[in-house]
Amino acid sequence: MKKQNTRDVKAHLLRGAFYLLLFVGLVVVVALSAAINMPNPASKFSTWQDNLAFGKVRESASSVAASATRKNQTLTFADRVAYQRAIEEVYWRHRIWPKENPDPKPSLDAVMSQAQLEKKVEDYLRKSQALEDYWQRPITTEQLQAETDRMAEYTKQPEVLHELFDALGNDPFVIAECLARPTLAERLLTHGALEQLKQTSQTYNRIVPATATFILPIISDTPFGCLDDSWAATSSTNAPTGRFDQTAVWTGTEMIVWGGTRNGFRNLNTGGRYSPATDTWTDTGTAGAPVARSGHTAVWTGTEMVVWGGNADNTGGRYNPLTDSWTATSTTNAPTGRNSHTAVWTGNQMIVWGGVNFIGLTFNTGGKYNPSTNTWTPTTTMNAPATRTGHTAVWTGSEMIIWGGWNGLSSLFNSGGKYDPVTNSWTATSSSNSPSGRYGHTAVWTGSEMIVWGGGSSDYFDTGAQYNPKADTWMVTRTTNAPSGRTNHTAVWNGGEMIVWGGFGASGVTKTGGRYDPGTNSWTGTSRTHAPLARSGHTAVWTDSEMIVWGGVNSAGDALGDGGRYCGQGTHRDPYPATGFDTESSTDSRASTMSVTSLIKPAIDFQCSFARIRAR
Repeated sequence: MKKQNTRDVKAHLLRGAFYLLLFVGLVVVVALSAAINMPNPASKFSTWQDNLAFGKVRESASSVAASATRKNQTLTFADRVAYQRAIEEVYWRHRIWPKENPDPKPSLDAVMSQAQLEKKVEDYLRKSQALEDYWQRPITTEQLQAETDRMAEYTKQPEVLHELFDALGNDPFVIAECLARPTLAERLLTHGALEQLKQTSQTYNRIVPATATFILPIISDTPFGCLDDSWAATSSTNAPTGRFDQTAVWTGTEMIVWGGTRNGFRNLNTGGRYSPATDTWTDTGTAGAPVARSGHTAVWTGTEMVVWGGNADNTGGRYNPLTDSWTATSTTNAPTGRNSHTAVWTGNQMIVWGGVNFIGLTFNTGGKYNPSTNTWTPTTTMNAPATRTGHTAVWTGSEMIIWGGWNGLSSLFNSGGKYDPVTNSWTATSSSNSPSGRYGHTAVWTGSEMIVWGGGSSDYFDTGAQYNPKADTWMVTRTTNAPSGRTNHTAVWNGGEMIVWGGFGASGVTKTGGRYDPGTNSWTGTSRTHAPLARSGHTAVWTDSEMIVWGGVNSAGDALGDGGRYCGQGTHRDPYPATGFDTESSTDSRASTMSVTSLIKPAIDFQCSFARIRAR
């Protein structure tokens, strides 16, 4: 009996211990479950020190599952770098690689290193942290959602924005954190804040990610992002300081504006990159940038914007938008310093020619700059056109054609020349039936002809002509329905029409323009509804579907820091003309829009203080 009781006690003890352990286990499971599902206000972005090795990332940008309902999602630094690479891949895919370039377009990895990707991520995380630590303005969930919504609503390149969203897995959280946060952080920081930010620590482990749900917005589905013959304002948030006599190039994904002057005396070495896809501006870096200037030129090479000359002697710089960095151009064998010259890109060289120096001396010299070797080669003066400034230049695929201009004194030219960089030789253009001599006109290349229009002398011209370099012949453009005569306007080619806009005429600055169809030799006016303020000395580039104008000066002499997007694709969907006379050797001419537009301000009765040649 005693043994039986002992066995019963042991059994009860064992069962009690078992139930106790079971109870403790259930408590632990419930506690863990609650902890997992409990909002955690202390969750952080992983710091860059947590994972320096890009190769350690376990999920690529395309493999992270999308979710519109996840909360408390965090991204490691490596995750962010992977997503940044996905973003850069989209932009690089759309970046113009001029077809004259002898080598094929390289891969993104060949032009952007892992370290450079990491630097971009570090930069926007530091800015986000600074907003919280130094200005007590942390970026909120609502702000990130609003920025994502704004991009979707106001995009002018919806196809590119779709690709960006796709590259980020269409995950609203990732889109908010990796696409919206960088632009928002840049915008919210003032210039003074950025200067202070340079002195701050590079740690940002205290940044708390948003915990609310993000919603993926519907991207505007307007065909080609715009309606034909309509205007829309460019964002002015974070845009560069107002200016005129600046340059602008189109890269395929963004317009880069740089340099210029505030009032004819206060020159600038700042600029900005405008993205139509997200309707946002980003400052260009000033570290290593050329000294402030105006009256310079700029061309796009496929990877860099090359600026040169202006009222800052014979110096220049190459700007890489991928890395936001500058490299100085060599001055060895460079042409004499000048401004209001012209420049074109051939595929491997930038050719600059003509212009005027600070004492008013005009040139018929130039140089060929090779960015690969950072070297200059002079252009011959044998059979070169007479010295001039205020002329225009276009690249045909095999030759640079310059035309018009004046000698800085009294002589106006209706002559020009064709320069072959391979043979280093000049051939004069015919003057038979050519337009009358002028300066400050524009010229575009259509694929087979150069169209010049406008300009001035003692009057303002509404005339022009089409020049066929193969036949060396001119055909006059009609004046019926043409815009009023003007100078210092801009012109772009949309694939079937030349679009001119703005400028200075007999009635002062203007906000009118016109579209010229060389096939029918006819003009159609551009809409004035929602057009930017009247201006002169602005810049213009052509994108896939629209002309973007920016900057310039108004009738009161005030420098402008705004612009507009004009949808002018019409029925033409091949806006990038073939170069030369063989359609198989076509070239994307978007990058060199500004190389054909003279922005000189000659001293011939402009009746405006800003419109005089600068004797610097």
